[in-house]
Amino acid sequence: GGAQVLVYEELLAAPADFALVERLKKRVIRTDVLYVLFTSGSTGTPKGVIISHGAVIDYNEWLSECFPLDETTVFANQTPFYFVMSGLDIYQTLRNGSTTCIVPRMAFIFPGMLLDYLREHRVNTLYWVPTALCIVSGLGALKEIPLPDLRLVMFGGEVMPTKQLNLWREAYPDVMFVNQYGPTEMTDICAYYILDRPIPDHESIPIGRPAEHMDLMILGEGDRPVPEGGIGELCGRGPSLANGYYNAPEKTAEAFVQNPLNTAYAETIYRTGDLVRVNEYGEMVYMGRKDFQIKHLGHRIELGEIETAVSSLPGIDRACCLYGTERSEIVLFYTGEAVQKDITVGLKALVPEYMIPNVLRRLEAMPLNVNGKIDRALLKGML
Repeated sequence: GGAQVLVYEELLAAPADFALVERLKKRVIRTDVLYVLFTSGSTGTPKGVIISHGAVIDYNEWLSECFPLDETTVFANQTPFYFVMSGLDIYQTLRNGSTTCIVPRMAFIFPGMLLDYLREHRVNTLYWVPTALCIVSGLGALKEIPLPDLRLVMFGGEVMPTKQLNLWREAYPDVMFVNQYGPTEMTDICAYYILDRPIPDHESIPIGRPAEHMDLMILGEGDRPVPEGGIGELCGRGPSLANGYYNAPEKTAEAFVQNPLNTAYAETIYRTGDLVRVNEYGEMVYMGRKDFQIKHLGHRIELGEIETAVSSLPGIDRACCLYGTERSEIVLFYTGEAVQKDITVGLKALVPEYMIPNVLRRLEAMPLNVNGKIDRALLKGML
């Protein structure tokens, strides 16, 4: 398309104009755009999220202060460089003099090969999507090839099945496990939860508390804070907020809005579209997407609650619930050896009768999008 192509090896061989570099550096300020990153489009059409230098700097300063990341850290990069989660590997490596190993795609098809790679490169830190972690735990590979250097496992991008995470925690009781939550629009992470207590398979892993450089609020009816224990939309503000969507003023105006709790001056917050509540421990728990919330048999249901319950059952590897509006039915897609009758019986002990899926469809493999997350758009086309 006429784009300029620069070959890295040729650039290295060419003379450097350091005076030009210095002149350009003096013109760059924190609010300048560092990159425009397009979302996966898993909940709609992909949007170009505009992220500034300052947003990434604040995000990375918080990361390095909050977690044991330094020059001894060895990352195993799992996420593609066009996916926001790769920013942690890239910028923490640059900031701290860490090491990032780019794991071959083929390794994620063969868990044994993957663990051999991690062991050989002495990887001690992972930041992966849950699907990648489940590939290893779901096939029992954790017990076969130990990772003696592992010290920190972080995950995000989608909901981590608690049963699968508990397999990791059982195999590595001394490792720090962290649930990272955040949309691309908040430079990847705005909340986190360091697992410090046992969590039963049928319960959701909390997203925890706001990251120290961001502020979060849970808004309900009339854009007011929800009452204690109530469910509402998670909204955020802070220095790592994106500048909106590239060349899409209408979409920007829908999601990046004036803080309804502040009428004194202009202050932008981002509406995540995610529903959360605060549990008895004071931790935020993700309940599902606002657009995944359904009205079924007169009840308001978060499909994420059903997915969490299904994922805890024996013989289930991955689960995804969608709503077929044409026939008004909850459809469960799952992978694993579980028998449909056993799934229904098991769910009756975990959720109300009206939340039991009407249709259960077993898949040989759960479809994934380019970022390694469950491809809900493709599944929706199978309804």
